[in-house]
Amino acid sequence: MKKNIILMCTVAALVVAYSCTQKPNTLSGKEKQEGWTLMFNGKDFTGWRQCNGTEMPANWIIEDNAMKVFTGEGKKPGQGANGDIVYGKKFENFELSIDWKADKMANSGIFFNVREVPGEPIYYAAPEIQILDNTDATDNKIESHLAGSLYDMIAADPATVHPAGQWNTIVIRVQNGKVAHTQNGVKVLEYELWTPEWDTLVQNSKFRTFPGFAEGISREGFIGLQDHGYTVWFRNIKIREL
Repeated sequence: MKKNIILMCTVAALVVAYSCTQKPNTLSGKEKQEGWTLMFNGKDFTGWRQCNGTEMPANWIIEDNAMKVFTGEGKKPGQGANGDIVYGKKFENFELSIDWKADKMANSGIFFNVREVPGEPIYYAAPEIQILDNTDATDNKIESHLAGSLYDMIAADPATVHPAGQWNTIVIRVQNGKVAHTQNGVKVLEYELWTPEWDTLVQNSKFRTFPGFAEGISREGFIGLQDHGYTVWFRNIKIREL
């Protein structure tokens, strides 16, 4: 009897473990009920395009159920190929979840409230959540440049980041200007847009000289992913509007 009970418990544990395993780029029943929508199907770039463009850049491919951006042809690592991309729908209040994995020395970013301005880069007037190999990237000397940070403004706890070659999950929640970053299950920072405190953050950053930031961050905009000339993977990109 004792052996049978142990066997039953073992089988039950295996069933629970199996049920908790979710395939990449899918939504659970609970997520569907909560209003989550996939922004990437794991097979193609439906819904995505180049920032200020209409097609996908050539240095983005699908690999192992993930989007992969890599060094563009004729470029060296760290030299972007103007391959920043956006999802073709604007969002205002939302919760965004993205899995990302950085190659050794990689540097990239996630943007929200992107305002497309012809001839201007994606970071012209949009907040950036940093993606980085914190250990070996050349841009790892400033705390607010480490992974999960509001780039060049507020630092995230580096202890929450998995190393190069491992997947990380970042969740960005934006509601009525209040923003929170949660990295691998840990809330790492909070801030509020369009406030005197926000203006101070901008003035103390490199963005104080950016006309787009001087004009003000948009109240809504596109979600964007950066081509910084390094190899980075993205998957499980999903969003729910609040």
